[in-house]
Amino acid sequence: MREVMTKSMARNIFYGGSLFFIIIFLGLSAHSHRYIVTTSTDTAALTESVAAGKHVWEKHACINCHSLMGEGAYYAPELANVMARWGVTGDPEGAFEALKTWMDSMPTGIEGRRQMPNFGLSDEEYRQLADFLLWVDTIDDQGWPPNEAG
Repeated sequence: MREVMTKSMARNIFYGGSLFFIIIFLGLSAHSHRYIVTTSTDTAALTESVAAGKHVWEKHACINCHSLMGEGAYYAPELANVMARWGVTGDPEGAFEALKTWMDSMPTGIEGRRQMPNFGLSDEEYRQLADFLLWVDTIDDQGWPPNEAG
């Protein structure tokens, strides 16, 4: 014979299941927070210049064309490990020179071609942006996005 579920049985299943998934959610959230704070981000290297470089990144809306660790637009190249690809990881002066040279060499005014805008950055802004990209290169992104250095 088939048993019928009563309202109180259905209510208990609902509340029990909801409580179970809330506990799972809170546990996973705490684990993620602990991982991000202790493992993936190099907060010791987070200097004033790195923070200023992030402001340059935001001021010029670089994320509207570039992605950073898979977040942003895919119109232009991913920049999470650009310094490793350019071979200047850990070299602030080399990173500054590489970034400034690359951005200044971008052609403009060619109709029908993707173009990097000339933002008219000062040397200090180039340095700050290079420091920000160097710092981003140190984040443990667990291999995401899948683009190789070199």
